[in-house]
Amino acid sequence: MLTGFGTLLALLARRFAPARDITFGHWWAYFVLCLVTHPLLDVLTTYGTQVWWPLDVRPSAWPVIFIIDPLYTLPLLVGIGIAMVTGNGYRGPGWGLALSCAYLAFAMTAKGVVEHRLAPLLAEHGLGEAPRLVQPTPFNTLLWRVTIIDGDRHHETLIGLLDGDQEPVMETFHRGAELEPAALALEKGQRLDWFAGPYLRYEVRELGGQETLVATDLRLGFPGFYAFSYALATREAEAWQPLAPTEMVTPDTRADLDALQQLGARILTPEATLCTSNFVADRWVAEVPETC
Repeated sequence: MLTGFGTLLALLARRFAPARDITFGHWWAYFVLCLVTHPLLDVLTTYGTQVWWPLDVRPSAWPVIFIIDPLYTLPLLVGIGIAMVTGNGYRGPGWGLALSCAYLAFAMTAKGVVEHRLAPLLAEHGLGEAPRLVQPTPFNTLLWRVTIIDGDRHHETLIGLLDGDQEPVMETFHRGAELEPAALALEKGQRLDWFAGPYLRYEVRELGGQETLVATDLRLGFPGFYAFSYALATREAEAWQPLAPTEMVTPDTRADLDALQQLGARILTPEATLCTSNFVADRWVAEVPETC
């Protein structure tokens, strides 16, 4: 859709713009690149985006970069700043774009290394075909979080590029799968599953004096600090009555400075095992290694 819209803008600019010496090809590259590169960058984050809209296709996502990463953004900002100060609109932005693209290439390579280290762990636990999400932890591409869906449970492990021979530590959590059929019986539950499935956790919470069916997206954040939970329905007369509209639920906890510091320390000191189960309520913890 954006490519078609960019083409239309290029035709209009070629026809009506005062600058008659600019070719259609240059107009087309300008508009299409401006419109398309942003969603293509979104594809490289955890949630991805619907690049094939309006087709009914799940969002495309191949996460290699956190949704906010200063090392990607700063070169672009510095390049634009240099252009504004010097008046040279080529060199500064050109170097900034080159450095940002090089960082993306590094992130893609890093993900390949992490997946290679992950393969033996999956094989050992018979999870070679299990759905899994490999993504960088916040604000870096050196430490990666792996989420593996295994029926009514999900597994978590952290793998860093600086881990050396350190074996990954796998932790196992409940995800309330016994409530999944009730959620999928709801129109909004089906829509959420289309967007985030199978990386969802289900629970019943007491909200406003009512038993409420809540779904939590396991993708953004890390165990104990998930950003997005949604109230789908309330229980009335032993049946779930859908909420219209669904409601955003305040997370139990938010990532605090101590947790982020521990996550940052884990990047440089892999021998100091970071157990995400330490941040999670006991009712969700199913199995942890002895080192935790």
